[in-house]
Amino acid sequence: MAKKRDTGSSAKRNAVERQTEKPKVNPELEGFDIQINSFGEIKTTFDIDKINAFLNQNVDDKKLRDREDVPGIKKKRKKE
Repeated sequence: MAKKRDTGSSAKRNAVERQTEKPKVNPELEGFDIQINSFGEIKTTFDIDKINAFLNQNVDDKKLRDREDVPGIKKKRKKE
């Protein structure tokens, strides 16, 4: 027999709890929040330059992997 869905107040309470949970983030981005307002504008708590600097340090960009002229690129070691 199929399980009954809980459509009462506990289901609503669980949905609200999931929405208010904070995601796990890198310690460097602690306090980062992003919102999109009714006009479609993106509002963040961090400056976009700080976000870009973080991404440049921590995210591998496969298009820039083989470039020698871009400083700060992490080289991935090939598996042998």
